[in-house]
Amino acid sequence: MTSDTNADKAPNTRTLDPATLAHLQSWVGKTETLTDTITPAPLRALSATLDRDDAAPVHGTPLPPLWHWLYFLPQARQSDIGADGHPTRGGFLPPVPLPRRMWAGGRLHWETANPLRVGDEVRRTSTIASVTHKAGRTGDLLFVRVQHEVHNAGGLALTEEHDIVYRAAALPSDPVPQPEAVKKNAAWQRELVPDDVLLFRYSALTFNGHRIHYDRHYVTEVEGYPGLIVHGPLIATLLVDLARRQMPGAVFQKFDFKAVRPTFAAVDVQPLRVNGQPEAPRLNASADGKTSVRLWAEDHEGWLTMQATAELV
Repeated sequence: MTSDTNADKAPNTRTLDPATLAHLQSWVGKTETLTDTITPAPLRALSATLDRDDAAPVHGTPLPPLWHWLYFLPQARQSDIGADGHPTRGGFLPPVPLPRRMWAGGRLHWETANPLRVGDEVRRTSTIASVTHKAGRTGDLLFVRVQHEVHNAGGLALTEEHDIVYRAAALPSDPVPQPEAVKKNAAWQRELVPDDVLLFRYSALTFNGHRIHYDRHYVTEVEGYPGLIVHGPLIATLLVDLARRQMPGAVFQKFDFKAVRPTFAAVDVQPLRVNGQPEAPRLNASADGKTSVRLWAEDHEGWLTMQATAELV
């Protein structure tokens, strides 16, 4: 299947006809396998970016949860980059002719008996699990779900479902979704400023060229947002980082997250907050002692931007 560069040059596309939708759904079942090595340098860089004081990673150091996003990075040639800074569409991912795309959420399960570690030779097999169409108030939405399985020498180490949403271009007449206020009195809270430097460093670490994270002219004039958009994976990482700071030594087994509302970094960058609330250890027949934690993020106005749950052992 060839790349469809027209998909990256159609900012006014708002609806998908049946033939286009059927073509996009033909991607279901497509697979891709990538290999990589868990090296320490990206871990040191992300630790610094998150303002952590971690010991230097060495061979055998366990990979912190979600930090596998530093590996298996896209490496499209510069001539294959589209107008939005992403690789042109139509390779592994379907060539969706809706111009705005974002990481909508995901679900992860770690095999705690076989953690990823520095020095591991790893393999990720990805499959397009579903391509789902919905008609929204501001035009069509297309949801692509990708299933990832990550293996090391010990076998399966991590299973991940990754949700991507594609949306129509914004119009001034589009209705504004009603935001949701966050719950107060969280047991844990951390406040930080998502300034241009933080967004740049995370984009660089994940080799993410998407211009919504660093190009203010593009994100406001072309995609119609009020400011730079804080990466969904960065917010998810900050949520997990909050739990790691509060429960050092706990091991993540599951993590589910959903983006509710974009977090914008306007010119006068305002803080965002990540919050957490642990629940009592679950009591069941096996008395497994697992602890569930509710996590959520809010913008400077107090609106919910991401919600998540984690299961730790």
